[in-house]
This record gives sequence, structure tokens and C-alpha cells, in this order.
Amino acid sequence: MTEPINLLDRGDYRDPSISPEGTRDTAPLEPAVAQRNQELVDKWADKLHDASAETITAWAAEHAPGRLAVTMSMENTVLAELAHRAHLDADLLFIDTGWHFPETLKVAGDVAKRYADLPLVTVRPLLSPEEQDKIYGPRLYARDVAAYNRMRKVEPLNMAMDPYVGWVTGLRRADSEHRATAPALSLDRTGRLKISPIITWDLDDTDAYIKEHDLIIHPLTLQGYRSIGCAPLTFPVGEGEDARSGRIFADGKTECGLHE
Repeated sequence: MTEPINLLDRGDYRDPSISPEGTRDTAPLEPAVAQRNQELVDKWADKLHDASAETITAWAAEHAPGRLAVTMSMENTVLAELAHRAHLDADLLFIDTGWHFPETLKVAGDVAKRYADLPLVTVRPLLSPEEQDKIYGPRLYARDVAAYNRMRKVEPLNMAMDPYVGWVTGLRRADSEHRATAPALSLDRTGRLKISPIITWDLDDTDAYIKEHDLIIHPLTLQGYRSIGCAPLTFPVGEGEDARSGRIFADGKTECGLHE
């Protein structure tokens, strides 16, 4: 296999459809765990479909056959609070893409202090931003959003999921048409549990929970940023506008790839 050439003075960059070398996928589950996960989904998916967030996290604490990953974008800290209250056997997973707002990184640090019972695991891509710019050229996020999301988000999460039997997500059906029929409990493509406690919530429910429990607030959510991702791809939205309209995704998509 011929190694792509990188000559900065010629602008000869690697094709962004070719990811950097290294493991980029999740290891298979032990057969017994995979079978148990399937049994749990078969038995409980319908019962939990419209259950409360507290019911779903309590179920996860009781039934998950191993440690879970609670994925945190740091847009809000609701999942950390729910996991803490349910005494989940879990880690908090934060994907540091290298292009986050400084405010997002500050929230991550505050989360690590407040929820000491839930270790914060920071997941990073194979390449630093500087390495990526050198190999793929600058501003990949502006030239190929799909490739950027694959290398900065999807593949790092894949690599981080090996120790876990499932993950807890912040999916909400109200967020987009794509998510409108999403289940509260399902299996991902690797057979891991995918648990979404706030699936029935909307932004008002989220804001009310944050206020009720005095949670850490991402300051940009008070400045019109209702859905927060990487800084170059996130913008404030106007009153009444769809929260995710402030995010830039690949053409024709409303997801970054983590939930497709």
C-alpha cells in the first residue's frame, strides 16, 4: 500500500476519506454479554419507550451487565446528574475534538470536580489539530464536515467504547425529525446497550431540570447557543428557531454521525 504524500509547499494533502492509521473501531463484546444485552432490549425496550428519565437510569443501574459510558457533550450536565443520582456504574465520556469552545472545556473541568464518583474520561482523536492540519490541510471542518466528524468524533468514540457494555446518550425525540421515533433502549451496531433517559424531553424540560437541581450551566446557552458542538460549526439561533439549526452538519444531514 502506497503511503499518501504530504508536501506542505505543494498542498498535496491526504484524501480526507482515508482516516489516520490505527484502530478505529470498537472491539466485539463477549458473546455472553452480547446475548444478555439482546435479551434486555427484547424484554424492556417497549416498557421503557416513554418512561421517565429517573426510571430509565434506575433501570440501567439495576440491569446493565457491566460498566456504562455516559456520553457528555458538556452542552449541559443533565446526564451526569441523572447518573449520579442513580448510582450508575459508569464513566463520563467527553470527546475533546480539539476545536471546542473554551467555555465547553471549562464545563468539563467543573463536571470532573462536582461528580467525583463518576470518573471523567477525556477521549481524543488519533491526530492533534496541528497534525490533522499538516496531513489533511487546514480547516477540514469547512471543506469536508463528514470527514471532520468521522475523525474527530465518531472514530474516537468507537475506540473508547471497548470497556463498556453500553452507553447513555442525551438523545431527545424533540430535537429533530431524524430523532422523532428514537427508542429509549436499543442496541447499537456493536451490540452494546444504547440508553437514552431524556428521550421524551424537550429543551424546556431540560432547562427546568437544570434549574431545579442547580446544575452547572454552559454560559453560551445563555447567549443563544442552544445546541453546542465544535466552535467552528456552532452558531447562536434566534428566538423560536430550531435549536439544531445553529449546527453545521454534512450536506442533507442533521447528525454528526454518532447517532446515525
